[in-house]
Amino acid sequence: QAQLVESGGGLVQAGGSLRLSCAASGRTFSNYAMGWFRQAPGKEREFVSAIRWSGGITIYADSVKGRFTISRDNAKNTVYLQMNSLKPEDTAVYYCAADSRRTLVPATRVDEYDYWGQGTQVTVSS
Repeated sequence: QAQLVESGGGLVQAGGSLRLSCAASGRTFSNYAMGWFRQAPGKEREFVSAIRWSGGITIYADSVKGRFTISRDNAKNTVYLQMNSLKPEDTAVYYCAADSRRTLVPATRVDEYDYWGQGTQVTVSS
């Protein structure tokens, strides 16, 4: 059974930083593109960032570009999201996801991902 477990969320003041982790198990996730999405109350789940299955190619939403950094450690089956210069509008539940297709460019749509974690809450106070 494939499983993704996020951690690292919490409450932080605006301008602060958090690092989210997503630990994967049950599959060879080194073959999977990994993505981060977020969902704020009353809003649809939106793309944040993704990294190619082999690393090397990363994509970011315009809203987080220059502030967030995605990375992966395939030896640990873990993907990270370093979030700096956090803003109140970054407040959301953050989800990790895995895409089994070995595409050249990581996917950005919710329906392109096969596996999802349970989410971790990030709250940024002003």
